[in-house]
Amino acid sequence: MSEDNELSYSAAIQEASTSISRFPLIPVKGIPLMSLIAINFDAISAFCPDSSDLLIATYPKAGTTWTQEIVDLLLHNGDAVACRRAPTLLRSPFLEIWSPPRIPSVSWGSWYDHVKGYWEEREKRNILYIFYEDMKENPRREVERIMRYLDLSLSDDVIGRIVELTSFKAMKENPMANYTFIPKNVFDQSISDFMRKGEVGDWKNHFTLEQSAEFDEDYEKQMKQVNIPFRTEI
Repeated sequence: MSEDNELSYSAAIQEASTSISRFPLIPVKGIPLMSLIAINFDAISAFCPDSSDLLIATYPKAGTTWTQEIVDLLLHNGDAVACRRAPTLLRSPFLEIWSPPRIPSVSWGSWYDHVKGYWEEREKRNILYIFYEDMKENPRREVERIMRYLDLSLSDDVIGRIVELTSFKAMKENPMANYTFIPKNVFDQSISDFMRKGEVGDWKNHFTLEQSAEFDEDYEKQMKQVNIPFRTEI
């Protein structure tokens, strides 16, 4: 890495770290939003998307950063230097809704509603539905699916490089993707890393048998009208 690139990376990280502030939350149309989002909401409301714009719609901790990194690399022909121009949230701006403290169950709304809503609309609209387990099982296949969705055609070598650059190990060590630039008072990664394990099936190490049975019962009730092929292990 050249000294100029190192300096530009450091500047990008510093700029991002000073722009992050989760609190205070500011109500917008009855919804508590991060102040950075709230103060810009008029501009957001007035935004008119272009037909070529891409929306990555994910539930938190479901492969958001992974998908953002894959898309950015695909759009830049696998150029790792170009994709280290700034941290993820500056390269791929997004909105995130937060609830007030101590109400975690409604922080981002219903996971069931999220996954069912996009599943039901996937054939009516221009939606590429991706499963985290599929991405873990065969990263190259899913990178190629995203590439075709973006109407791109990259060489096998470039695709292979993108798969390598978006491996869990590579991204966990990438300061432009691992969110280590966030100030400790906002997100203390000494307590919990932003990029934790990247494994499928780790729930077995956290759920008791009773919790697992309770979840299965709720899942069956909530998802009985749809047949989304989710997997809990691969």
